[in-house]
Amino acid sequence: MSWAGVLWPTFALLPRLAVGTEPQPGMHRWAQRLLPALGLDLEIAGQPRQDIPLWVANHLSWVDPVVLMSLRPMGTIAKGEVTGYPLIGRWARKSGIHFVDREDATSRAAALASFTTSLQSGRDMLLFPEGTTTRGERLAPFYEGGLRAAYELGLPAQPIRLSSPAPHYPWTGDETLLPHLRALFAARTPLTVTAEAPLHPEDFPDAAQWLAAFRAALSPRSLDVR
Repeated sequence: MSWAGVLWPTFALLPRLAVGTEPQPGMHRWAQRLLPALGLDLEIAGQPRQDIPLWVANHLSWVDPVVLMSLRPMGTIAKGEVTGYPLIGRWARKSGIHFVDREDATSRAAALASFTTSLQSGRDMLLFPEGTTTRGERLAPFYEGGLRAAYELGLPAQPIRLSSPAPHYPWTGDETLLPHLRALFAARTPLTVTAEAPLHPEDFPDAAQWLAAFRAALSPRSLDVR
């Protein structure tokens, strides 16, 4: 693990993002190259389905989208602060990521509209309905708009549950990025990605039960949190 392992994939990606070419495949390749440098011991349980347009995951760390985007090219919604991150922030705007200020209703509505348009256009997407990171002991309340949009569009979605026994993996509260990176570099970090069975809107009589099924699928298991 080294800073070079983090910086090199980023610098290699920037020219393509700067001209707006291949944003989704570019982010996918960046994630694949970055992941080994982060020192994760990744275990995948179940089958992440490439034919399901929407993956829905719980949220523990800024590393989560890197892990999941390494598995396939996808767009996602990210908090607006990402655009201020060193090196990657400026180009992230051109990567196809939809940015949102969770405290601003207008920003939330705009991000949801862009997310829905992406799904309608056939683009594979990744959604973190909690909208914030947690320590993995329980789910945060959902921002329901993205899941409701998928339900109304009749699109199946796959719950993807992330878990790690490492106390340094979650990135929450006021923690800053560089100290968190140093903690990742200091030790190997086990992370399990559990792909649950896809959920299909036609199997649920209404959106409320659809949402409840995702909460159940993404809730921590007793063996996941130690």
